[in-house]
Amino acid sequence: MDFDLTADQALIRTTVKDFADHVVAPGAAERDETGEVPLDIMRQMGELGLFGIPFPERWGGSGGDTVSYALAVEEIGRVDASLGLGFAAHVSLGCSPLYLYGSDAQRERFLIPAATGQYLAAFGLTEPGAGSDAGGTATRVEETPDGYRITGTKIFITNALHAGYIVATARQPEDQRISSYIVPAGTPGLTVRADYQKLGMRSSETCEIHLDGVEVPRDLRLGEPGRGFRQFLEILDGGRISIGALSVGVAQASLEAALAYSQMRRQFGHELAHFQAIQFKLADMAMEVELARTMVLKAAWLKDQRREYAKEAAMAKLYASEAAMRASLEAVQIHGGYGYMRDYPVERYMRDAKLLVIGEGTSEIQRLVIARQLLAR
Repeated sequence: MDFDLTADQALIRTTVKDFADHVVAPGAAERDETGEVPLDIMRQMGELGLFGIPFPERWGGSGGDTVSYALAVEEIGRVDASLGLGFAAHVSLGCSPLYLYGSDAQRERFLIPAATGQYLAAFGLTEPGAGSDAGGTATRVEETPDGYRITGTKIFITNALHAGYIVATARQPEDQRISSYIVPAGTPGLTVRADYQKLGMRSSETCEIHLDGVEVPRDLRLGEPGRGFRQFLEILDGGRISIGALSVGVAQASLEAALAYSQMRRQFGHELAHFQAIQFKLADMAMEVELARTMVLKAAWLKDQRREYAKEAAMAKLYASEAAMRASLEAVQIHGGYGYMRDYPVERYMRDAKLLVIGEGTSEIQRLVIARQLLAR
């Protein structure tokens, strides 16, 4: 086993860390207050090639790998989890379906602009009655002489308001199977709203989508008919790696904040870090951050090697997200009363971390995925 990064992977990590520290971090707290989506920073990320890391150069990508992409998500998430979420959703959920299942014409038209940052991309799966049970899709599609007509509602969709296209799943009435369709922005009947009031991830764009008889041409069906269910299961496997990486970023930020505060704050004549109770908290946080990062990178490596990785991706997402939740809670605890105040970033880390154990499959769903993989063997 070789745990060293390649030269290219190390360079990407260093480059993204520098960008995160100098460009992303300075306005993160203010954006959390206002809920402003940093579209200008996302455009810069596209220009740097971050959106195209895991895609070939032919389709606007950088020709990198999943490990490099996970490292980039971690570094962005370390300073601004909201932006990290937008980044991860754009690449893993918005762009990947086009890369994996799209025709060359579809990739030329939609993937290249998305991978180069000309616009964002979104993945419309979750519905009011289909969350963890994504197979319960109620959005309907019917064939027309020229293509398809889609009717339904999607909720909690990241990046949709500024997306150049939305990949939407819909159920075929004739056989009840699910297919996927590319819905370009501005299509008549497509309405997108972003007015959720959220606990955390406040500067990430979370939208409700209404498809009121939206008509798309025949050449915008994504992949084979009736394969939408299998498609989004595969997409979610890959997406769990990126949410795991984002979780590592939040956990790392929590650890760094707790370390710095515990060495600055004095009580009973000593720095907090002098006390064994605080040392044990820091040690547990550091251990869990390292274990989470290792699991995420293992899942990413397996994916890059084209080996089975569904179980490992679920494990990575589950462990890393719960580690982020624990780390952020401990960081608040170490800060004491100050941790509850917005003067310090740890309360933001805690609010952001809660989404990580819910989105991209709850912790309970991850355990089901893992158990089914075990029992299938």
